[in-house]
Amino acid sequence: MQNIIRKIIAGGTLLGMLSLIIGCNDEFMDRYPTTSITPEVFFTSITDLKTYTDGFYGYLDAPIADLGTDNLAHHNSGSTIDEIMRGGVTPQNASVWSWTRLRNINFFLENYGRVKNAKAEDVNHYVGVAKFFRARFYIDKVNTYNDVPWYGNTMGTGDTELLHKKQDSRALVVDSIMADLEFAAANIKPDGHKSTVTRWGALAQLAQFALQEGTYRKYHTYLGLKDSYKKFLERAVSASEKIINEGGFQISKTGGVNRAYRDLFISQNLQANPETILFIDYDKDLGRRRNAHTVLDYEWALSQTLMESYLMKDGSRFTDQAGYKTKNIDEIFVNRDPRLEQTFMKPGFQAVNATAPHRLKPTLGGYNQIKFYPEVADMISWEAAYTDAFVFRYAEILLIFAEAKAELGILNNQADLDKSVNQLRARVGMPNMILSQVSASIDPKQQAYYSNVNEGDVGLILEIRRERRVELACEGQRYRDVFRWEVGERLADQQQGMYVKALGPMDVTGDGKVDIAILESASSTGPISHLTEAELKNITLYYLKDANGNNTTIYLENGNTGHIMFTIGRDKKKEFIKPKYYYYPVANSQLVLQGSNLVQTLGW
Repeated sequence: MQNIIRKIIAGGTLLGMLSLIIGCNDEFMDRYPTTSITPEVFFTSITDLKTYTDGFYGYLDAPIADLGTDNLAHHNSGSTIDEIMRGGVTPQNASVWSWTRLRNINFFLENYGRVKNAKAEDVNHYVGVAKFFRARFYIDKVNTYNDVPWYGNTMGTGDTELLHKKQDSRALVVDSIMADLEFAAANIKPDGHKSTVTRWGALAQLAQFALQEGTYRKYHTYLGLKDSYKKFLERAVSASEKIINEGGFQISKTGGVNRAYRDLFISQNLQANPETILFIDYDKDLGRRRNAHTVLDYEWALSQTLMESYLMKDGSRFTDQAGYKTKNIDEIFVNRDPRLEQTFMKPGFQAVNATAPHRLKPTLGGYNQIKFYPEVADMISWEAAYTDAFVFRYAEILLIFAEAKAELGILNNQADLDKSVNQLRARVGMPNMILSQVSASIDPKQQAYYSNVNEGDVGLILEIRRERRVELACEGQRYRDVFRWEVGERLADQQQGMYVKALGPMDVTGDGKVDIAILESASSTGPISHLTEAELKNITLYYLKDANGNNTTIYLENGNTGHIMFTIGRDKKKEFIKPKYYYYPVANSQLVLQGSNLVQTLGW
């Protein structure tokens, strides 16, 4: 029943959730009325607690892209942060807060005590699960609004004062989140199916949030909370270290250096993977599917700055290579970190349901994403993929451990790198990160990119950030990383796609034959005039000007050569206003409610 609830429930009302539970279990039909919610009848056994909390799993998600960030060159549908940076989001049109999920969780926390004749540890396990999900709800709210009202109980329409109360401070809400996560980590049982929250999943969430809040307080000094950042980073270290030392997880190396990384994201059985801490269990037979094929050439492509972050195979910097800015789509993959071609589409890539190698679309930039792209034919259509999805994987825990210690200034021995970052590098056959080397040789490109890193072991912090960007690319982490590091201006950068040496025909599949051509316009056929009739029939044409002489969606940075760039980025530039754009405005409709004590979000 848990799997059925997961598919249907996400975001549903309390009544809808309990109605679903009733429909799935005849036992409850006998003692639970279909027209009302009666906690006295429902919350009487451990089975009831399990059944209710199973409904929370529909709240989990697993992103397959870093939308709105510097990891993408272009996204056809845009993103909320793009709209904010272009002035399209205001308090007048902002979304209204939704508290439905919180009410569902708090309802459980108010009523679980009705269970009779049960062991305290069994009850507290499910209380921990509920608090885990309440923490996640409030983490999202703090990330979005900074200060928010904390509600630890359900409210009715008569609770006017509470319903309209002023926001609580970030410090208070964060302390409440941490208390929930500490309870969850202490009381959720360590064993169980990995599609359910175990103690290790609770510790992973605790470590992730502690790192986030610690770095947020360290770099967002205007909040006046920097004095407390260390306690969060110290908790990130201790939580991640407990998982490392006691959890029994390992970095998965099945498939070897050229497959192990990619295979993580197209697996149909993450339960069996030693790297899995918590995952979403998609299933073909039960009809639980998701979109995964959309990562390839559908609405977005990856960025030049992300591509440049990957090191060379020998551990040296790509950006130290002669002419690195003008390497074409073939050349960028030569002697690189194997994760590059397991994330970016290399020329010659052929989908399992295709009869020829995939031709990139320069209109998206050309750096196509293949991470998450399925290798089973019946998954390559809308809502058809049944590959499992990580919520937490061990690799992230190792990165949390390394980053937290580096930010604290206590990663001062090679052993710490060897048991964290270097485990990830070993999976793909990359050389170890050597503490003395990265500390002594700061990458000027990284330093310029994260210019506010100016204390401690700067070189080490920057290289751990590089490793995090590469390892977790496309997993939905980048947006929050850029925000917590207080470098939101990176999201306003005009991103670039692949380098184009000249207008005219190009081989983008690596077979020695021309596949596409980029021309100034349909009438500017000079660059393809030498092609044979057969070649002309085979190529796909793209233009910088339409039939009326207007700009199309792309242009080349130097006119007829250079990286692909995007007309919207040039003509409707983004601006990141600090600290305002780190947060979302409260809707005016909420501020003007009778009796409302809410105040507008910082900066708005």
